[in-house]
Amino acid sequence: MQLSASGELGLLRELESRGLIVGVEHDAAQIGPDLVVTQDALVEGVHFRFDWISWRELGFRAAAVNLSDLAASGATPEALLVTLAAPASSLTADVIALYEGIGEAGVPVVGGDTTSAAEVVISVTALGRSDRVPGRAGAQPGDVLVVTGQLGAAGAAFRAGAYARPPLRIDEGRALARHAHALLDISDGLVVDAGHIARRSGVRVEIELDGVPLAPGATIDDLGFGEDFELLAAVAEPADLPAIGRVVAGEGVVIRRGGELYELAGWEHFRR
Repeated sequence: MQLSASGELGLLRELESRGLIVGVEHDAAQIGPDLVVTQDALVEGVHFRFDWISWRELGFRAAAVNLSDLAASGATPEALLVTLAAPASSLTADVIALYEGIGEAGVPVVGGDTTSAAEVVISVTALGRSDRVPGRAGAQPGDVLVVTGQLGAAGAAFRAGAYARPPLRIDEGRALARHAHALLDISDGLVVDAGHIARRSGVRVEIELDGVPLAPGATIDDLGFGEDFELLAAVAEPADLPAIGRVVAGEGVVIRRGGELYELAGWEHFRR
């Protein structure tokens, strides 16, 4: 079977069933009582193109997408490890700008690696500390689904030939982690990420699109694009965050708009 048939999620399930990966079920890996570690890579031609983004903005983005996973773990970031692969023809000034962009995220780079490659690849490992990591497996029937901000900005920007700057939700993540039953960041699209909570928690997630706050210029279908990097949480009470759905007994994800069922796409690596 080709990866295009299994997809990213199918591959991870197969590796997990064979015992080749362990505990890969949340946004980040919890090691010991409070250490949280995550890693993400951005590949030229897959995650970005330089006619749409500057080297400096790429650096910030590479840091931010990893810090988003720490935010979803309620973690306080402590350090980054950065691996950069780039063509030898790359300008030194551009690489410096990339690291300046990483620095905008406010977390020190303490190590990593550099190597030559045909295309630019930047891989970041982020380390942080968290007193409580809610994960994806604790949602309960009766919970309310909330988000930390407007969604659809990434999809709207992509349609315009650009990338939306990821938000940093570290403070919101720490606050939610104190009481949320489940918590993750929206990176693969609202339906796909809500599906992670439903599957790991053994519940059904019902989302009302009419309640989803949309970013300026975004449409409902932009919610399937992913890369919004806002936090999605299952909580007993919504407090002051926008409520977009609920958790009930059952399985899967149900999406409604205007009271009617609605189909919303999502992103998965390797799929055609």
